[in-house]
Amino acid sequence: MRIVRAALQRPLSRRLMPLAYALAAVIGLILALTWGALQLQVALAGFLNGESVWSKAQKQAVIDLDAYAFDGDASHLASFRRNYTVLQSDRWARDAIAGGHFDKGEVTQAFRRGDVIPSAIPGMIFMLQYFPDAPYMGEAMSAWRSVDDALVELDAIATKLQYAHAHGQVSTQESIHWRERIQALNNFIEPRANSFSVQIAQGAAWLGRVLFGGVLATACLASLLWLRMARRILTSIRGTEERYRLLFDSAADAIVMVDENSGRILDANRTAATWTGRESHELVGQSFADLFARGSARLVGTSVVSTLQGLHGQTKPVETHSSLATWGAQSVRQAIIRDISERIVIEQERRIAAEALASVAEGVVIADAERKAITVNAAYTRLTGYTLQALQYQRIDDMRRLPDGRPLPESVWSAIAEGGNWFGEVQSRRIDGSTYPEWLSISAIRNSEGEVLYYVAVFTDITATKTDRQRLEYLATHDALTGLSNRAEFQRQCTRAIEAAAKAHGAVAVLFVDLDAFKVVNDSYSHAIGDRLLVEVAERISRELRENDVAGRIGGDEFTVLLSGLRTREEAGYFANRLLASVAEPLRLSDYEITLSASIGIAGYPLDGNDPIALIANADAAMYAAKTEERNTFRFYTPMMHADARKRLLLGADLRQALARDEFYLVYQPSIELRSGRVVAVEALLRWRHPTRGELLPDEFIPLAESLGLIRRIDSWTMQNVREQIRRWDLARLPPLRVAMNVSASTFGHPSFVDDVKQAVQTNGLPAKQLLIEITESAILRLGEDTERTMHALHALGIGVAIDDFGTGYSSLAYLKLSAVDYFKIDRSFVSGLPGEGNDVAIVEAMLAIAKSLGIGTIAEGIETKAQHDFLLRAGCGEGQGYLYARPLAASEIERMLLTPNARPGATRLRLVPPE
Repeated sequence: MRIVRAALQRPLSRRLMPLAYALAAVIGLILALTWGALQLQVALAGFLNGESVWSKAQKQAVIDLDAYAFDGDASHLASFRRNYTVLQSDRWARDAIAGGHFDKGEVTQAFRRGDVIPSAIPGMIFMLQYFPDAPYMGEAMSAWRSVDDALVELDAIATKLQYAHAHGQVSTQESIHWRERIQALNNFIEPRANSFSVQIAQGAAWLGRVLFGGVLATACLASLLWLRMARRILTSIRGTEERYRLLFDSAADAIVMVDENSGRILDANRTAATWTGRESHELVGQSFADLFARGSARLVGTSVVSTLQGLHGQTKPVETHSSLATWGAQSVRQAIIRDISERIVIEQERRIAAEALASVAEGVVIADAERKAITVNAAYTRLTGYTLQALQYQRIDDMRRLPDGRPLPESVWSAIAEGGNWFGEVQSRRIDGSTYPEWLSISAIRNSEGEVLYYVAVFTDITATKTDRQRLEYLATHDALTGLSNRAEFQRQCTRAIEAAAKAHGAVAVLFVDLDAFKVVNDSYSHAIGDRLLVEVAERISRELRENDVAGRIGGDEFTVLLSGLRTREEAGYFANRLLASVAEPLRLSDYEITLSASIGIAGYPLDGNDPIALIANADAAMYAAKTEERNTFRFYTPMMHADARKRLLLGADLRQALARDEFYLVYQPSIELRSGRVVAVEALLRWRHPTRGELLPDEFIPLAESLGLIRRIDSWTMQNVREQIRRWDLARLPPLRVAMNVSASTFGHPSFVDDVKQAVQTNGLPAKQLLIEITESAILRLGEDTERTMHALHALGIGVAIDDFGTGYSSLAYLKLSAVDYFKIDRSFVSGLPGEGNDVAIVEAMLAIAKSLGIGTIAEGIETKAQHDFLLRAGCGEGQGYLYARPLAASEIERMLLTPNARPGATRLRLVPPE
């Protein structure tokens, strides 16, 4: 603890010192005035003494001169001369002083010759010099000067008498004459000399009274001033004591006076009493140490931090500062106890704020009003490498620029100074000199007058955010798989190209590129291989582009190319030929070598359209014409192509209404056992009775239904009608027939497909063996693992699956091992060449051999001749379909055919129906 030793009396003595000084000054003044009065008295005494000497000398001179005139005795003349010399010296000194220019030494010697008291000479000189006209002094001086001529005349008479006696010429008459004259002069001088003496005496008396009155008045005045000062000082001392007590009791801190030797409390203010729950007089005499919780004291710097405890157990964290003083001979310790509860809370909040500041992910810099950094958090150091020491004398805007490189404008700080805050993107510099994009937010901390004290800047590294944003912006305008422009971006680029061509009177061409048979490849190899193939095709298209050309992918396997800067549309044909050759080159993907082709449609501005949408639509129509007519070629757009595209659009619109209008219906094509000729099954085939175009076969609308997302609804309708037809045939007691129905890949792979089949079978009580699901080979390959799960589920229900169009796709024989595969159907493309075509014979025989070894049934499609029937029978094929036996028939015809009188249940044989 800091100990300050000081005497308590010292302030009081300092306050009383002016009284002592004033008293000494009063005494000194009185002494000075008394001394001055004494000096004046001495001067007056000198005047009186001089007057006495002068009066005696004058009288003696007259007596001596009269005696000399009477008897001529030379001794009388010598005595006259001595006395006259005294008179002459005084007169000369008087006149010299009156003249104002005199030698003080000579005047002093003159007065000495006049037998003036030496100690009175300075006073006399002072009086004659400065107060010659003072009361009584002026009259005395006038009387003195009035006898000057008489004295001179006496000196002249003495000289004449001396001359006369020297020549023996003084007669009695002359002696009498001179003596009378001397007497006359004496009569003139004597009253004036007396007047001089009286005036000097009265002046001395008057001056004595004046001096006494002056000294008395001065002493009284000085005493009154001293008493007034003493009263004011004493009043001040009493006021100070009262103020001290008031301050002592009203102090916000507790103040306790403690005896240094005993540790007992001598006095305590009101705050100390309040905090301890006692009265001030109750604290007097208690031990100071008992005010605090035992063991709570700890030294912090020059103060002691402890816990003050009250009478009723309440506690308060306090900080104690003490100093040592002296009351008389008693050593007293003054203890100032301060409540630090709020400070502890503030320190805790500050610590929490500091920890929060240190732990936040954003960089934070606190700067002073001049924008110089005074605090940085750890995140800022990690972000930039700058420590607080490295930032000294640097402003927070010194290392930041706007994204365009300009410094932060003063408007930023003006906006903040006006009460707002600022945030925006800046380019910031790290300690190694590198830069990075940063999101900066600046706000201000102000005092009560609104003046900015500190700036708080929060920084976020937005490198990743900007990268993500740029990536999102890129993805918003580009295809995620191939990196080519998407439809929206392609249309924007096309708009700009059309505007440029319009100004230059040039041409623009849009190529619509569609890969031939890509769906088959995608279904056969997997979507991953298909995606890699699309990426490779996109790279080949990009390699063929010129500087200002644009390539895009607008969906699936459809690409677009924008050729600008053309003179005519036909120039695009050269590019199309190069592109077809590039796409046709074999692609090596993993362990596969794939060869593709493409169909391209070309539409140009201004011939085929004035906007991107029209050009893309017309190029699409031209591509469809190329794909329909030949494939692996290109076509320029003609208006007739657009009519075909419009026709497809109208067909799609009609297809959406077909289910609601009940325009679909089923026909059934029998499937016979080749060995016995029995009808063992029928295949449900979908037909569309179009209101204007008549009957449409599945090949005309199923692909369109798949592209429009309607295929699952159509499959559901088909299953419902097949289920009801089986139930009706059972009610009509027809021989049990297996009914096969075709299912699309999207329906077969849907999670609810198995449940839908299960409900259809169980709801109507249909034997599971009566239902056969047909799915194409390419669909099985496209569905992948979903196929296996669905197959197992169908097998568990007892429902068989037939592989349709077997051998026409990119075959994988692994699926033939699945338990639910009961049949595969030999496609009509292999049957049509039998038995004359050797390749078809070899393929069909291989298929039948595989099926026999795996225990899978076979169904041949498209049997139209007896030769085909016989070959397949000999080769071991189990069942067959085709016009040789029957065309697809309505359900009623199937029922009538099976219920003919000659028919035997379970052994019905159809007559051969020749092909039309």
